[in-house]
Amino acid sequence: MYEINDGTLAVLFKESGKSEILEEDNQYVFEEKPYKIMDYSCQYFGSSYEGREQGSQNILGSSRYKVPVIVEESRDLIFFPTVSPSSYDCSWIALNQIKSYEKMDQNTKIIFKNNQEIILPISYRSIENQILRATRLEAIMHRRKS
Repeated sequence: MYEINDGTLAVLFKESGKSEILEEDNQYVFEEKPYKIMDYSCQYFGSSYEGREQGSQNILGSSRYKVPVIVEESRDLIFFPTVSPSSYDCSWIALNQIKSYEKMDQNTKIIFKNNQEIILPISYRSIENQILRATRLEAIMHRRKS
């Protein structure tokens, strides 16, 4: 099973319930769904996905839908879902790996810091909202640490 790490850019949904993992220098395909990889990674770092999700909901307050999760807090591994995490086609994007993002008709292109690009079938507005929510989570977390 795959553990999310500093080099993980995204955990993408693939057909047939598989996941494509994008890293800075590698690309892998796993038989597990993205949710399983997220849950395993959260457990690897000391909590379940559900615990991380509940923590994010508590930190963000009003936000209950598509909340970002802190997979590992000391390295700021924060990932946000592209759609509802309970949806079969949910992918996860690493907040701190994003360089920029652009609107492309009904889709959104994400450019990572290593200049890798992906195009997601998600609206620009939805991705922007997810990035803002994840950034807010990160800011609150940093404020509480200091």
